[in-house]
Amino acid sequence: MLRALIIALSLLLANNVAAEGGAWRTDDADRIVAIADVHGAFDAMVETLQRAAVLDDELAWVAGQTHLVIVGDILDRGPKSRDAMDLLMRLEGDATAAGGKVQVLIGNHESMNLIGDMRYVSKAEYAAFAADESSDERERWFNAYARRRSGDAGSEAPRKVFEQQFPAGFFALRRAFAPDGHYGKWLLEKPVIALINGTAFVHGGLSPLVGELGLDGVNVRLKQELIEYVEALQVLTDAEIVLPTDSHYDILPILDAYLPALNDATEVLQALDTAKRLGKSALFDADGPLWYRGNVACGGVIEEHRLLATLAAIDAERVVVGHTPTPNRKVLQRFDGRIIEIDTGMLNFYYKGSGNALVLDGDTVEVVNQAGTGPVAPLPHPRIVGTRPGLMSPEALQQLLREGEIVSQAKDPSGRTIVRVSDGERTVSAIFLKRKARNFFPGVAAYRLDRLLKLDMVPVSVVRTVAGSEGSLQFITENFRSEADRAASRRGGGAACSLGDQWDAMYVFDVLIYNEGRSLQRMLYEAGVWRLMLSEHDRAFTTRKGRPRQLQGLDLELSAGWQQALATLSDDVLQENFSDVLDKRRLKALAARRDQLLEDAAAR
Repeated sequence: MLRALIIALSLLLANNVAAEGGAWRTDDADRIVAIADVHGAFDAMVETLQRAAVLDDELAWVAGQTHLVIVGDILDRGPKSRDAMDLLMRLEGDATAAGGKVQVLIGNHESMNLIGDMRYVSKAEYAAFAADESSDERERWFNAYARRRSGDAGSEAPRKVFEQQFPAGFFALRRAFAPDGHYGKWLLEKPVIALINGTAFVHGGLSPLVGELGLDGVNVRLKQELIEYVEALQVLTDAEIVLPTDSHYDILPILDAYLPALNDATEVLQALDTAKRLGKSALFDADGPLWYRGNVACGGVIEEHRLLATLAAIDAERVVVGHTPTPNRKVLQRFDGRIIEIDTGMLNFYYKGSGNALVLDGDTVEVVNQAGTGPVAPLPHPRIVGTRPGLMSPEALQQLLREGEIVSQAKDPSGRTIVRVSDGERTVSAIFLKRKARNFFPGVAAYRLDRLLKLDMVPVSVVRTVAGSEGSLQFITENFRSEADRAASRRGGGAACSLGDQWDAMYVFDVLIYNEGRSLQRMLYEAGVWRLMLSEHDRAFTTRKGRPRQLQGLDLELSAGWQQALATLSDDVLQENFSDVLDKRRLKALAARRDQLLEDAAAR
């Protein structure tokens, strides 16, 4: 209901802001240069822009009518965020004078600094504001902080903690990012999404919410929610109801616990209501355009159709995103170039990457590196189901598992047979399953089917004889957690591809292969990113019709992506890809389950 109301209001407001669209819509840019995720790496940013012929050695604009796009996250982690912002603010005017444009987009870290989420601000960033902070300002906020903690502003313990947690420059930085502050006012004028020559630019990604709201709905309605929220916080800060020292995540509990006084001004009461209402804006949500990672993290069967629908909804041909560092720290493309990923870890000491600029010039799509290498085309997004040494390709990993030397074999605590395989330079682990029937290798069949469906959940699997027993080896990453481990730790809420989306895809896959063996120990994740890996399919691909008992009655999410993927599995495709690992009866049963899923989807 709330989302429907937001969408309705967004569409109503968007009808009245057509003129404002010029701030984020451009159809006649001569040349586009885009970088992302500077994170205070000022020197790398400058070198990258120089290599892309945007700046000269004196940091002057030399790009003429080029349209420079900064795809969010100038701030946090690095030491020179302020220098980067100051340069970009100057370049805005210089570029306009030359007939070009500098388009800065809000990233999640800009949003975090605006709303007081300071988790990733570096000491060097605070130090850059220390000269702007007076002793009176620090004393005011210490007294308020001490009263909040103990009621005794003279206590030494609060003073020590205060100085440790809020170093010199903290309050000047907070003030500079206030809605009327030098940087806060500047950032609040920036859009979330820009559409230039048919290419959308956004920090996190184009989630389905963007398709529902539309470009103007995001840049007007959601942006207005951000503006109203930070303005309300400023009113409440001036009244010392909330303090600069309060964590963003403590704001709502503080406001919920606050009992308005009889002498509270109307402005304060209105700010209380606004901050409570907008503190959970969709702009701050994992599915919002600042934070969304599904475009780059979810398997193709989950994400490609959603991205294409969102692109169509905003009349864009492709999207350029930052936010998620690419695994090889190179600019990547996915879904036939419909998405280009340009966060290459510019802040080297933290992300181990370098600056790369995407250059769009007519039909040419090129990448220039800060070291001067290039231009090169964006690389294909690699399939990564379990991190492997040197980001080996699936084909290279298959060869290693098939031909490498078996250096050890042992049981793990869950009873799996773990085999270590080496080619002399790289060693990987794999689960070994003995063959149970002639011409039947269900683990390999599951892997091949995963590849055809673009599911991206089943690790590389090959036929291999181990210690005289024929069977299959399935790659297993070194750092994994089972679903039992994940559930016990209550982690995974920040998965790059939401757990719900991954589980829904797993259920359809398990129905298709009639997998009776799925258990919590056969649902594995890479700790941290929580990418689901489906292991051990020895109880799958039976000759039965229908569904496994544990999935009967489940309402499957048969998305357009699944329907398209299933429709590609013709009988000829199945015969060509599985005749050596599944016998005729199992192939026939697989085709029947495919047909039933398509019939179920058509009946909806």
